[in-house]
Amino acid sequence: MFAPGHLGELTRIVPFEMVDEVLAQTRALQRRVRLVPARVTVYLLLAAALFTGLGYLQVFDRLCTGLAGLAPVRPSGSALRQARQRLGAAPMKALFDLISGPAVTTAAAGWWRGLRVVAIDGTLLPIPDSAANLTVFTRQRLGNGISGYPQLRLAALVACGTR
Repeated sequence: MFAPGHLGELTRIVPFEMVDEVLAQTRALQRRVRLVPARVTVYLLLAAALFTGLGYLQVFDRLCTGLAGLAPVRPSGSALRQARQRLGAAPMKALFDLISGPAVTTAAAGWWRGLRVVAIDGTLLPIPDSAANLTVFTRQRLGNGISGYPQLRLAALVACGTR
């Protein structure tokens, strides 16, 4: 798990082979050698979801912390943004579809008196202020007007049996 090139727990849960399979399946493999390959971009986006308060450069630095001695070249923030745009949404959706589902490993875990134990949570996320988004999403009403950006209301239902 701590061998050079591995990213600790992240590569144990989402192994390189799984990411490569998804990239091949969605035809998102890079056509030429780049500073930020598609596989690295996938792990960057996974880690960015864990470190929501950090920018791409800081997330990249955290990913590379355990790679002492390999001295990877540090890309610019613009290069990381362009890598994310090149990757697109299809590989991340395919990876989510592949690994989502209950992680309960025993029949008794995750159940209480015959019912699945779940948690529900919700939040509001601001999204870009564009004409296309405004046709689907609305701005939140405030006491003195409306908010600056349209907002997406997100609700999640999560199985709780695995702690």
